[in-house]
Amino acid sequence: MNEEMKEILNDFLAESSEMLEALDQHFVKLETEPSNTELLNEIFRCMHSMKGSAGFLGFTHLVEVAHQAESLLNKLRQGEMSVSPFIIDIILEAVDAVKMLQSDIRETGEDSHVETQLIVNKLALTMDAADDLKLFGSSPKAEVATVVPSDQSPSPVEIPSSSLGGTNGDPFLSPLPGHPSVEEAAMIGGTAELAETTALSEGTTGLSEVLNKMKEAASRTAQSVTAPVGKPPAGKEEDQTVRVETKRLDHVMNLVGELVLGRNRLMKLGFGLEEQYEINPLVRELGVTLAQLNLVTSDLQLAVMKTRMVPIRKVFSRFPRLVRDLASKLGKQVRLELVGEDTEVDKSVADELSDPLVHLVRNSMDHGLETAADRKRNGKGLEGYVRLSAHQEGNSIVIRVEDNGRGLQVERIAEKALAKGLIAQDELDTMSSRDIMNLIFLPGFSTAEQVSDVSGRGVGMDVVRTNISRMNGSLELDSEPGKGSRVTIKLPLTVAIIQALMVEVECATFAIPLASVVEAVKVTKEEIKSVNGQAVLNLRERILPLLDLGETFHIPNARSGDECYVVVVTIGEQQFGVVVDRLRAQEEVVIKSLGEFLANVQGVAGATITGDGKVVLILDMADLVREVRTPTYTGMR
Repeated sequence: MNEEMKEILNDFLAESSEMLEALDQHFVKLETEPSNTELLNEIFRCMHSMKGSAGFLGFTHLVEVAHQAESLLNKLRQGEMSVSPFIIDIILEAVDAVKMLQSDIRETGEDSHVETQLIVNKLALTMDAADDLKLFGSSPKAEVATVVPSDQSPSPVEIPSSSLGGTNGDPFLSPLPGHPSVEEAAMIGGTAELAETTALSEGTTGLSEVLNKMKEAASRTAQSVTAPVGKPPAGKEEDQTVRVETKRLDHVMNLVGELVLGRNRLMKLGFGLEEQYEINPLVRELGVTLAQLNLVTSDLQLAVMKTRMVPIRKVFSRFPRLVRDLASKLGKQVRLELVGEDTEVDKSVADELSDPLVHLVRNSMDHGLETAADRKRNGKGLEGYVRLSAHQEGNSIVIRVEDNGRGLQVERIAEKALAKGLIAQDELDTMSSRDIMNLIFLPGFSTAEQVSDVSGRGVGMDVVRTNISRMNGSLELDSEPGKGSRVTIKLPLTVAIIQALMVEVECATFAIPLASVVEAVKVTKEEIKSVNGQAVLNLRERILPLLDLGETFHIPNARSGDECYVVVVTIGEQQFGVVVDRLRAQEEVVIKSLGEFLANVQGVAGATITGDGKVVLILDMADLVREVRTPTYTGMR
């Protein structure tokens, strides 16, 4: 495949991904607004444009699915069928099939590795059922449309689940009169036979006519695909946007990082020259130039960071569909509330954030929210809610996942933790309610009675804590019995350039990400005690486990003073102290990778270069927290 074709393919994948994200949200909205004609037209245009682009590139399987979905959407748009959850479920299955085909194209360059015949048959049979009911209306349970005057529009045809076959409301358990069953249709050898045995929309009867229509549609829409979803062809305003690959932005960000390091070095040298030769006019001019360079570099750094920022709407957009499907599976009435969708976050953070939020939302819906019957029994409204909110606080972004369910059941959590052997009884007796609630983040913990495809394996909340810790973020858990629960996530806006606290241990300097730092206290060596081999500090009536950086990195101990500093760090729900000799300063540092050879060094997230040209290791606090054991001794309280 030549470079030009690769570029066209990448553009198609990017455009279709945007369309698929929009379709998930549009269908959820359509279910609540079935009479919204403008929304239906927009959905139809998305599917039509996608089909045209796929046909232009020769992806026949994707074209086939999109064409059948488009035909069904056209019947909804023309009022020949009414919008119902049943119809939307089938079209969403088609959207899922398109997503799988898109993944196949991205990985292999072809769309021939995904089975699509079943969904094509479903779409065709659904349209045939509508045609049968509309033309004959002979089913005893079908709703027959009443005769209306010629100047009025006929009523949309309702498709009762009973008339589509099957006692459970599944239209595909038994075939319609005159049509093959699903099993028979799935065994038909090719698209030509399928087109002849199932009446497609627009009255086509053979494969050649179908493909001709597809090619005509592709030629009509080949240019329209480049326009934003649901908007008219690109005009002057849209022409001002350019699609850029993420790796190019990463490269620019890396270069800006190098520039920032060079700026810091020059500023330090300039200050040194001014102190020695303050009366020299050339040195003064150099100071003015460096000040200007500092200002421009800072503005450039901010501008490049903003080019990598994306609205968190990109992350939130997947949840309306997820909540709809999961609520249907669990038999619960759930309303999703999205707040602060315009809050911007670095793309690398947004990519890492998706999985933790999925686990938190699923956990809220499965374990937190009650069924409608239980809520009514407890005097609550029948409909529960899950609220996703985001806002910016300084150099951090704060995301909350809230629900108005039953809240965390502390006694049940303690009982399950004991039963699974995750904690001992003597440890449990010393723990507060908040500490017990935090046990849900332990690997293997789950309160589900049996494993299902929603929960029960005990990996979800552990994934949340691991992913958030990897991004130097923090987790906070709050719950009120009977009222609901809330998980607060605090993350840095970007993971490329961060604020760090520079600390010293003997002759070595380390950088601790400031997002994890709570406070720093000066203590004497006598205040540090040892409990069961774990160093601890009694800080404001709380026992704080300690980690000595000198011992961790095997730095020879030559301390002569009686005082040291303890940097209090929070990772997830665990808090511990880091013992250091001196605190230097708070600096903005650029994270550099250690390379493949040193990639597996424990406790180190990367390195940076300071203004004096020294290489400083950036500590991975999420990794170091594993070296700390929570003390169970309470005699010092």
